[in-house]
Amino acid sequence: MADLDKLVEELSKLSVLEAAELVKKLEEHWGVSAAAPVAMAAVAAAPTAVEPVEEKTEFDVIIRDAGPKKIEVIKTIRQLTSLGLKEAKDVAETAGSKVLEAVSKEAAADAKAKLEAAGAVVEVA
Repeated sequence: MADLDKLVEELSKLSVLEAAELVKKLEEHWGVSAAAPVAMAAVAAAPTAVEPVEEKTEFDVIIRDAGPKKIEVIKTIRQLTSLGLKEAKDVAETAGSKVLEAVSKEAAADAKAKLEAAGAVVEVA
């Protein structure tokens, strides 16, 4: 086994550029990266402040499928919005259409429940 003290003494005589070159050669020879453990140690040592996650306040009600009772769904869409018959029909027949945009969580949940009761498949996003 090599004398570690002698090895440390020899490495201490290297310039910064020579030490960087040595690191590159060792990384290539051993197939490892010296950067990853250093980054991990820095992350582990630094205290992390947990930032509060901003709660979403506006929701969209999106219709995925009108289901078998399309007329009931159209009536419900008209009750929830100020759309006319043709516009409500277009919304009901177009998958991915937004029935309501930027509404509160309660309003979105209420609209979803009404539309699902009418037979539609709805998503709140």
